[in-house]
Amino acid sequence: MVTSHDVARLAGVSQPTVSRALRDSPKVSELTRRRVRDAATALGYVPSDTGRALSVGRTHRVGLLVTDLANQFYTHTIAPMHLALQSLGYQLVLHTEASDTGSAAGNVADRLLSNSLDGVLLATTAMDSVLPVRLRDRGMPFVYFNRRASAVEADSVEVEARSGMRELTERVLALGHRRVGAVLGPANASTASNRELILRSTLATAGITIPDELSHRGGFDFETGYAGAHRLLELDEPPTVIVCANDVVAYGALNAARELGRSVPGDVSVTGFDDLPEARWPLLQLTTVAFDLDAMARRGASLLVDRIQQGPLEPYRHEWFPSHLVERLTLGPPAR
Repeated sequence: MVTSHDVARLAGVSQPTVSRALRDSPKVSELTRRRVRDAATALGYVPSDTGRALSVGRTHRVGLLVTDLANQFYTHTIAPMHLALQSLGYQLVLHTEASDTGSAAGNVADRLLSNSLDGVLLATTAMDSVLPVRLRDRGMPFVYFNRRASAVEADSVEVEARSGMRELTERVLALGHRRVGAVLGPANASTASNRELILRSTLATAGITIPDELSHRGGFDFETGYAGAHRLLELDEPPTVIVCANDVVAYGALNAARELGRSVPGDVSVTGFDDLPEARWPLLQLTTVAFDLDAMARRGASLLVDRIQQGPLEPYRHEWFPSHLVERLTLGPPAR
């Protein structure tokens, strides 16, 4: 196996100079760097990531922590995050856990640290999670992506849901819906609670509430949408529209409606949130709330790299991505 010592002998320099030259250190002249690179190319030498990490104290690997793989939202974030990090010289490592709340938080933090990560994007953190506290205490940089916890402040990228959710709710009202049902997300997820608050407050301006019998709560997954819509549509007086916590939940609601023989939007309207690629399929044509997910994923990645490189003393940054209604074929006026 070719080593950096072999490159040093061929280039006529010391081994530490080889390491510095291949890191483009300004302490090494351009002429020496070129000679070292030429020697490395001639010998087919590839620097060791482990060796580089030991020399600079960084692995250039960052994690994406996800505890909700059933939510397709997160699978669509991986590619733009990977590309953004790659352009900055970092690798993305997907880290999955069943939970990061309660007693599990300490174990999750330990596993993240044992993976020799320089930092982590927290994508599914619950509002009451103590994981951010554990990471802060252990000195690991992190960024809240899409959701945030209340215990620790940190850099974050989130959707500004108010504009899009209000636009959606006002459109529901304008079409004449008064019996509004909702399949809501987890109460401890900042995204779910924020969307629910906007939905209820906007309906309240028209004197409309969502009674318990017209709401169903669960995870951001297909099964929640399916079970919730099934229950709502079998009521003696079912809702004329079902507002879903996200697109994946809406997919489940659409399947329940079809199974029960209800046409969409003829018998019941269904809406989502996120505008995932599948929502645009001709088979679905889901009315939903959209935002620039690719840009948000890329920005989350770059914020994390900035935090890793700048350290903990820089002010925290919170960036919001605007949302808007995308009206397709699953929302219409209530049946007369």
